[in-house]
Amino acid sequence: MSRPKKCRKVCRFPSVQTFFPVDSDPEKSAVVLTVDEYETIRLIDREGMSQEQCGQYMGVARTTIQQIYATARKKLADMLVEGLCLKIEGGNYQLCHGEKGLYSCGGCLKYRIHQKYIKPKGEHVMRIAVTFQNGLIFQHFGHTKEFKIYDVENGKIIASKVVDTQGSGHGALVDVLSALSVDILICGGIGGGARAALDAADIQLYGGVVGKADQAVQDWMEGTLSFNPDIQCAHHEGRHSVGECGKHGCGNHSFGPEA
Repeated sequence: MSRPKKCRKVCRFPSVQTFFPVDSDPEKSAVVLTVDEYETIRLIDREGMSQEQCGQYMGVARTTIQQIYATARKKLADMLVEGLCLKIEGGNYQLCHGEKGLYSCGGCLKYRIHQKYIKPKGEHVMRIAVTFQNGLIFQHFGHTKEFKIYDVENGKIIASKVVDTQGSGHGALVDVLSALSVDILICGGIGGGARAALDAADIQLYGGVVGKADQAVQDWMEGTLSFNPDIQCAHHEGRHSVGECGKHGCGNHSFGPEA
């Protein structure tokens, strides 16, 4: 009796499942790429993983990934050379998260963020993220392009690094912080949805803070950080500019120049 195949973990279902050439011939049969084959292409060719890393991520051996990847590449080559339609369906896989598999679990984001920026933190290290722009605390969480990450141990900053959010939108920013193993967020204005997501991720929030990022972390270590525990940005974050933060209740001050 043959051993049953092990399900391959897939992070997200492809958003587009069918591709047609402009001059497609309806008489020609389509190339069918399975979902797990699609995932190997995505992880290796898009995310830059090695075959070994891809295997670890999908929960199968590297030799299995080699076979899946080779088959997937051959199918793509046939599709391009012969001008065939491509369909993505079927396969031996299991989605790791998401209702009906329609969105990402964020696992590949966690892999990418960790590999590019941050080493694992020590057992007694507190990791603090600050919304960051030109040395100051950026005042609109939902538009944050950079976080400055501080590792604090025994009342001292032992490491710091500026991290690009890679164009992540409002909801994904909390995924970025979670991927970075952040314990505390210091920021200016922040909406109710993001507050709830931070709470679910067990990330402590210090909102309504203005001024220099480095000084804010120093103040936090000394227990003198001025923040607003009831900070709430109810205004749609996409409709106001940085300088307007203090005008509608999402913070006590506007985003001023560095002193």
